[in-house]
Amino acid sequence: MIATILRQAPADRRASITAWRQLSDILAQRGNQLDDDDIRRSLHALAVLRPRIPEAVRRDCARAIARHGRFAPLVALYANDVPAVSATMLRDARLAEADWLAVLPATNAMARSVLASRSDLPGGVYRALASLGAASVALPQPQIPAADEVTLPPKSTSEPATESHPSQISELVRRIDKYQSTRTQPAHSLTPRAAFLFETGPDGVIHWAEGVTRGAVIGLSIADAAFGGEPGTDGVAAGAFRQRAEIINARMLLEGTPADAGEWRFSALPWFDPATGQFRGYRASARRPHRNETPYGRPAAEDSGDSIRQLIHELRSPLNAISGFAQIISGQMFGPVSHNYRAMAEKIVADAASVQAIIDDLETAARSGSDNIDVSPEGVVDIDAIVKQVEGDLASLLVDQRVDLSISRVGGPFFGPASDANVRRMVGRLLTALVDVSEPGAILVGQLVLESPHDDMLQLRIVRPATIRFATAADLLDPGFSPEGEAPGAAVLSLGFSLRLVDSLARASGGRLDIGHNALTLHLPSANSKAEVELEAQQGE
Repeated sequence: MIATILRQAPADRRASITAWRQLSDILAQRGNQLDDDDIRRSLHALAVLRPRIPEAVRRDCARAIARHGRFAPLVALYANDVPAVSATMLRDARLAEADWLAVLPATNAMARSVLASRSDLPGGVYRALASLGAASVALPQPQIPAADEVTLPPKSTSEPATESHPSQISELVRRIDKYQSTRTQPAHSLTPRAAFLFETGPDGVIHWAEGVTRGAVIGLSIADAAFGGEPGTDGVAAGAFRQRAEIINARMLLEGTPADAGEWRFSALPWFDPATGQFRGYRASARRPHRNETPYGRPAAEDSGDSIRQLIHELRSPLNAISGFAQIISGQMFGPVSHNYRAMAEKIVADAASVQAIIDDLETAARSGSDNIDVSPEGVVDIDAIVKQVEGDLASLLVDQRVDLSISRVGGPFFGPASDANVRRMVGRLLTALVDVSEPGAILVGQLVLESPHDDMLQLRIVRPATIRFATAADLLDPGFSPEGEAPGAAVLSLGFSLRLVDSLARASGGRLDIGHNALTLHLPSANSKAEVELEAQQGE
């Protein structure tokens, strides 16, 4: 079994995760029965696979094998992972005293501090921990800055992370810092804080903070997006971190006391060693979000829709003027124009049309918020034909993104009482948003389904791209959510905005957008059932 796994090179992320789970399970259960060569090759394979395996998967594997695993080399491998994975393994692992004594020298201070907090280990293990010194189980404490140095956080004295990829905050850090903060914080700290400062290391992990309870932020990473409501930052920060770019108003979610918990917005600048030019991390300031930055589903001001419509009105006039002058130049209405100027003018016209489409979407979203959206059907339209037209319109985007789109048909015919323009808009926005978040080389698979000619609804089902496979519906509808993230300003309209727009248009047409575990499904009314009933009535007469 293990030889078969080792012979097969994982072709993609899913195969890598499968191989990781299988190797971990085999070593945990039968590691002591394998020969040395298989053990060496298996541990080497796990070390090679680790950068490709999501932290959540590694943490789940650690939790699953910790109690029944008795193989010391595997425990040592997991113990030298990021703190969240290491702590999960070391809190429950069961080894003989000799095995623990062999593992201890290969562990870092964080791992040893987790072991020191246990009460069920052999006595020799505690003596070994004590012999390593108090520093081996102490949490690193940065220097407290002087009053005139508050805006420039000091360099952390903590030892560097054992790996470059990001980690979640250690539960031990949370417990100790929470205890210390509750002893030292005054009573008025229960009121929500307004701002705080923090600094990360080159791995993106926060190692210094001021103005907030340390246990709420120390150990969080800005280098990887957090999912499922977990503490952490969004994809905007992760994308900017990879490019060492400035981070502007990225989203952060914290847990802890009422004073610290909740949403924050932070901006950060990368900083580099003046002598060597080496990247040293980010220095950041965080604040509570403004009212217009609250995610979808939060109460909005009563006049927010009117404000958006006023803004849209003020945007249309200059945009129309720019587009009009560009069309004059492109059409050479005032005389001959060089080829370069005509090409530039044509690009301006195309860009203006794209911006106009965005403004139209914003206006539609503003109207939908006040239930004032009008998508009255113009008649019966062929939704299959519209989907084919949208697929053709997206051809250039698919080439640029290196994504394939495959939509099959099940049943039919696909007629619906709707407006051609609104169906084109719903389908176009849905497919464009999912193509934008798909990885290069991915295949976006879908179906246009009408299972029975008498069905009241037809469905356009699109399988979730891998980048958003495990995201919750709340995350996908959040305007601040991004699965991977880009540098600030890279995306004009977020995935959340596009999905909410599609859902608003669909509901106004008598349909809806469902976000399922495996697929996103656009439901639209079908005209087939009504037409057939009328035809049968006429034949009966």
